[in-house]
Amino acid sequence: MTQTSMYDNNPLLEQLPKHLKQFIKPQNYEDYTPINQAVWRYVLRKNVAYLSKVAHHSYIDGLKKTGIEIEQIPSMYGMNRILKEIGWAAVAVDGFIPPNAFMEFQAYKVLVIASDIRQLENIEYTPAPDIIHESAGHAPIIANPDYAEYLRRLGAIGAKAILSKHDIDLYEAVRKLSILKEAPNTDPQEIEKAAMEVEQLQNEEVELSEMAQIRNLQWWTVEYGLIGDINEPKIYGAGLLSSIGESQWCMKPEVQKIPYSVEAAKQSFDITKPQPQLFVTPDFSYLMEVLESFANTLSLRKGGSQGIQKLIGSHMIGTIEINTGLQVSGKFSRVILNDDNEVIYFFTEGPTALAFREKELIGHGIDYHTNGFSSPLGKLKNINLPIEDMGPYDLKAYNFYDNKWLSFEFESGIKVEGLNITGIRNIQGKLMLIQLKDCTVSYKNELLFKPSYGMFDMVIGSSIIAAYAGSADHRSFPNVYHASTIKTASTKKSSQLTLLEKHYQSIREMRTQKTINQNQLESMWIEIKTAYPEEWLLQLEMLELTEENELKKSIEQSLLHLSEKHPQLKNLIIEGMQQLTPFLAST
Repeated sequence: MTQTSMYDNNPLLEQLPKHLKQFIKPQNYEDYTPINQAVWRYVLRKNVAYLSKVAHHSYIDGLKKTGIEIEQIPSMYGMNRILKEIGWAAVAVDGFIPPNAFMEFQAYKVLVIASDIRQLENIEYTPAPDIIHESAGHAPIIANPDYAEYLRRLGAIGAKAILSKHDIDLYEAVRKLSILKEAPNTDPQEIEKAAMEVEQLQNEEVELSEMAQIRNLQWWTVEYGLIGDINEPKIYGAGLLSSIGESQWCMKPEVQKIPYSVEAAKQSFDITKPQPQLFVTPDFSYLMEVLESFANTLSLRKGGSQGIQKLIGSHMIGTIEINTGLQVSGKFSRVILNDDNEVIYFFTEGPTALAFREKELIGHGIDYHTNGFSSPLGKLKNINLPIEDMGPYDLKAYNFYDNKWLSFEFESGIKVEGLNITGIRNIQGKLMLIQLKDCTVSYKNELLFKPSYGMFDMVIGSSIIAAYAGSADHRSFPNVYHASTIKTASTKKSSQLTLLEKHYQSIREMRTQKTINQNQLESMWIEIKTAYPEEWLLQLEMLELTEENELKKSIEQSLLHLSEKHPQLKNLIIEGMQQLTPFLAST
């Protein structure tokens, strides 16, 4: 399947910017093995039966609306065709993707689905995102309009949240651990080493970045949220909906239930362990109230020196917006502050772009500003009127006219001299950028810009009103996000595994085609109980198709023996036997 055909069935996906499309990968449905299909079927059967009692009513309705079936892993093509009807779309990706990219997909109303599926040994829970978690957990709840709008808005705000270097290190460590845990035949020592790295990073005492706080809100709502009465809540979080173990654990009194509030942004979590507490929202609308309260604390809405300093600490592409509306996007590297902690000069390093209202200014992209950008901010010395508020007569009086030599000093003490070549105004007619030739900029004993650097493009403005992650115009930077170099592992199948898959496939075909051959089952059982005596899921699949005879008793005895031999499998086996459909009776 080509990349175009992966998403040409849903118009929403055509609108995605290039820097997001790089994360989309083919689903390769044919790569799902019969064992994968059996894992999907077991989890979905068990979850749907249990969740119909404890999940928010939108979940079961949503399963139908999103086209998710118990009997087979969903195809992305089919999901997109149905999601289109509720105004959403879905794409397949390779495991965890960068936090801002994940949020931006949500802002575009696109559900990110890790198309891999958990291994049988991780059937109850996996830290890795997989198709069970994403499609059977997230997709059904999106059918609720209030929740869907919360998810979109969370994505729009989260995509602008500023990261720290610690966030990037933790993302890479978690991605590595999740890949190792799901890769067949991984050395346990390698997994332990990766887990220790995650734990070490999680235990580091660092100030929570904006993205870390957004991630906490996402975790305690979208992933692990409860809704309704705090004494008898229902489940809506995808992490709970997709986990056999945690969907039951979360309802126990040992798990503390806390009224949801903006304080959840400060509550950290451990992705590798069951959660000791969960937050309960009264309804989906309240999620939006809390989100807006939290958004008011972000640099996106506050700007100022703190915002630009957070961008410097992130070492990633970010944007500041000046009070004239001019937007500067790039990697911010340095800032000079006055005694009142106000920004009087800022620097970027490397490619930089200028924009207005999220549209790049013609001639001011990264091809022009290849080696960074810098500019003073503030008011002129002994002049109360900011430059951006000056009318034509004021500008003429102070020589702010084309082809006039300018020499002025800011209140901060920054001095600028140069020939005014031209200026750019915003839609309200206010000057927001001037270009100077033969320009010198100095501050105290430091030369900030000199004529040999070329033209000096100086921002006109007195304050930073917003600071956020990413580029103002998404077309300005070809790759605004750092894509991880750690890829999902692929391994060659052993001959024994290939034969095992054939047994799973034979049973699957019998069930789907309703052609039960008891003699064939008996022959298969002789081989299975000898060659694969520990394959409890295969035995469950077979048990469902057997008649009331000695074969059925033999399989039941084998399963009960396994449940006693492996206590960690007991609930899976016993509850799986209880969930078996009386298949023969139904046919």
